[in-house]
Amino acid sequence: MISCRDVWKLYGPDPEKFLQQHGGEPSIDAVKESGYIPAVVSASLDVMPGEILVLMGLSGSGKSTLVRCLSRLIEPTSGSVHFGGVDLLAASGKELINIRRHRMGMVFQHFALFPHRTVAENIVFPLEVQGVDSATRQSRADEILTLVGLEGRGGYYPRELSGGQQQRVGIGRSLAVEPDVWFLDEPFSALDPLIRREMQDEFLRLQSVLHKTIVFITHDFSEAIRLADRIAILYEGQIVQIGRAEELVTQPATDYVRAFARDVQRDRILTARSVMGDVGHAAADAGTVDAGAVLREIAPAVLAGTSPMLVVEDGATVGSLTRDAVIDAVWGVSDSEGADSGAR
Repeated sequence: MISCRDVWKLYGPDPEKFLQQHGGEPSIDAVKESGYIPAVVSASLDVMPGEILVLMGLSGSGKSTLVRCLSRLIEPTSGSVHFGGVDLLAASGKELINIRRHRMGMVFQHFALFPHRTVAENIVFPLEVQGVDSATRQSRADEILTLVGLEGRGGYYPRELSGGQQQRVGIGRSLAVEPDVWFLDEPFSALDPLIRREMQDEFLRLQSVLHKTIVFITHDFSEAIRLADRIAILYEGQIVQIGRAEELVTQPATDYVRAFARDVQRDRILTARSVMGDVGHAAADAGTVDAGAVLREIAPAVLAGTSPMLVVEDGATVGSLTRDAVIDAVWGVSDSEGADSGAR
């Protein structure tokens, strides 16, 4: 659905000329020594239809800038961006407006609701801009109010809603045009923890119904692993690793990625597949566990046994799972003393 290759965004005098002088691939040291700010550095990624791709990184890592390059709200300095087969960087201003109005939905950290408009009027504002008639707008507003759990509140004003309800209005507005791709830039970060959790639940519910292609920005690894199909970690404008949560936890590419994954509850992320070993000497009549099962679900059974369990996927045995492997994956110890301590 989205494909970008070697996207750069540099801030400074004549960045296009600077990139050309360095063959399109300057070192970061050269960029900084020349006085440029490297907001996005040679970023390449693909977003598959129906996928939730989460962009993560500390403040200033380039997450928001990259998303704005993907939607061409910001002009990349160089590179290519394709959206549904359309070359965005070659699109005219009129074509871009049409794509954003009809095929992209955007939700930002700040709700940016119109205080003088009702909830329903806020939600269907994009349709009003398109010139859609009043009756159709009202019908669509009713559909979205039900979808985002705000039935009966269409006549309210934003000031009469809680923070979580206001964010639902922002989400509803972004869905009014039935977009192909949904961009969400830290949409829940301004909410308190309880409401944030509720909004994550609501987001997952909506995705189960809508099956959108989503690019979601957060700096919270716990939120990322709960929502994402894949996670891209950014550092100083560079994508340093892309993968599933369990890949980032078990195979961090850098110390920066390792630091993000350090405090996560590994038993909620790691699966039998990610920590299994060869079938080895596991008994043919040993118990079995599903390859995709997370360790939290299967650890009691594995830890209670004295022999390996077989790991099964699509009816075939693909490996074995030992007590030590589970303990090492979750607690980082596998010797007898550590195992006893971890089991306790």
